[in-house]
Amino acid sequence: MPAHIYRFGPFLLRTRTRELFRDDTKLKLRPQALQVLTVLLARAGDCVTREELQEQVWPGNKLVDAEHGLNTAIKELRACLGDSASKPRYIETLPKLGYRAFGPVGETTDAPGDVKHLTTASGGPALDTTRTAVALTSETSRRWIVSLVLGAVVIAASLALVKSPWPRAHLPEQVPQSPARVMLAVLPFENLTGDAAQDYFSDGFTEEMISQLGRLDPQQFGVIARTSVMHYKHTAEKMDQIGRELRVQHILEGSVRRDAGGIRINAQLIEVSSQSRVWSREYNRETTNLLGVQAEIAGEIANEIQASLGTAKSGGTTNKPALTRQEYQAYDAYLKGLYFWNQRTLPGFQQAIRYFQEAVAKDPEYAPAYAGLANSYSLLTAYSAAPASEYVPKARAAAQRALQIDDTLPEAHVALALILANYDWDWAGSESEYRRGIQLNPNYATAHHWFAELLTWLGRFDEALDESETARRLDPLSLVIATDRAAIFYYSRQYDRAIEGFRAVEEMDPTFPRVHMLIYSYLERGRFQDALADLEAWIRASGISGDAGWVAATQAYVYGRSGHADRAHDALRALERAGKTQRVTSGAWALANLGAGDKDAAIGWLEKAYAEHAPSTTALKVDPACDPLRSDTRFQELLRRTRLDR
Repeated sequence: MPAHIYRFGPFLLRTRTRELFRDDTKLKLRPQALQVLTVLLARAGDCVTREELQEQVWPGNKLVDAEHGLNTAIKELRACLGDSASKPRYIETLPKLGYRAFGPVGETTDAPGDVKHLTTASGGPALDTTRTAVALTSETSRRWIVSLVLGAVVIAASLALVKSPWPRAHLPEQVPQSPARVMLAVLPFENLTGDAAQDYFSDGFTEEMISQLGRLDPQQFGVIARTSVMHYKHTAEKMDQIGRELRVQHILEGSVRRDAGGIRINAQLIEVSSQSRVWSREYNRETTNLLGVQAEIAGEIANEIQASLGTAKSGGTTNKPALTRQEYQAYDAYLKGLYFWNQRTLPGFQQAIRYFQEAVAKDPEYAPAYAGLANSYSLLTAYSAAPASEYVPKARAAAQRALQIDDTLPEAHVALALILANYDWDWAGSESEYRRGIQLNPNYATAHHWFAELLTWLGRFDEALDESETARRLDPLSLVIATDRAAIFYYSRQYDRAIEGFRAVEEMDPTFPRVHMLIYSYLERGRFQDALADLEAWIRASGISGDAGWVAATQAYVYGRSGHADRAHDALRALERAGKTQRVTSGAWALANLGAGDKDAAIGWLEKAYAEHAPSTTALKVDPACDPLRSDTRFQELLRRTRLDR
């Protein structure tokens, strides 16, 4: 088919090179937004329904949420064109129909003089079109953060699927599911105590319900993870909208009211498609019967959904014994620990550890609290840049104790898997623990997410993408899952996909951890000016001037790779000054010396990272930054000692 050039207002779109210009200035626009614009201009003056746009831009992709991708593309187009939904000049929204290119549009092909004037809303020669518009629901308004986050996840996923120049072998395959498997979201239970300090209890109750339902019948139920459902805390969004955004068929919502002696829980199950309440209950129990209530709710929900599928089974409710007063106090402390652990901050982990320790002091046989301790200590090492010797032994002891108490606890297996990979380089042992955790709870999004990371370190990228996609389906609003999916593309040398994925997350939150890997992706693609610009933007937006060591290490690497040797050495000297007042990790020192071109020093620091069992050693096999060292026998020996030479 011939390429086309479309002219409208001060803009010119070249479909052959996929470039959009305003006068003589080239504008930046994502591929999906460009495709949407192309379709609209090709049918200027005609209504293009949302369904038609979704089918043409995201054809047949079951893994991509095309509805949200289209919303994001339209918003991006309007921002790029300086357009407005209320007063359109170029893109008009037709309520309950779709969109229309608005205003005079000219088209020419490669053949000289072959110009057509298209039908426009403002008049002009008509172009005969016979496509019929299909009535659709108008574009619903969304909370801006949910819309943006979904856009990030959609883009990260669609990069792997839409018109990719990469071999098909690199693309993630859809994980097989039973046709009867339904997706369920447990919205945050509302805290009706009137005391915001009790949010930990209602949030913890929500998380425990997710865990209970996730383990109940994973062949039939997929349960959305906590990260995504917490976006709807105190939300006013309608159930059908939430259902579309999370891609679920059922939603559980409810409230919790607790006083000194008892607890009242209201819960109802909503079927999204019919907007009907299919089940509701009120529970008045003593607080010591909390676990029994959770099991009872889970069982009744399972029965209702199974009945709706025509696969009802007998039973379904697991009886739980009442807790002793001390056991209940341990459980309450555990919920507080979960609340702070989920903040994913250094102070949050420290506070979580205190509550998990309180829980095991109250009940030394409470396995989930030990698993919480293990994960807190493991992540505290990375978040605090503390040496592994400070926290890893505590993490290992806690994970092993959890498994001694309850070998069927998936969180404990996953906690141990992280330790075995990051600090022991026991790749086979780690894989075995991840697989056991996933077997025990296939709906555990964190297990799939972290397992994808392990597979990445081993260079098993196709498998990593499969696990990452499973994690994304279970936790569709998670920025860390979207970021780490982009990282898989970076480590597998698919830099264009990595750039798109990191850029999408960066636009949501420029300070988000690891999103600065966009800079490294630019470097590997040879886009040095973009790397330098993004480096400065990252430093400004992150407000991370206090972490002078890491900033200086990154600057040294970027300046060196970009050909600015003098600036790289200046940054290296700044790193040396920072190292006198704060701990700088061996990985940061290695990166800085790689940028400065000192391979001997870089290998020396990697040797130190190995001696410290630093997490930075896990990426040695796949990290493009290490490519200049791969022919060095000392580096090859490092790979052998970390068992990454296989």
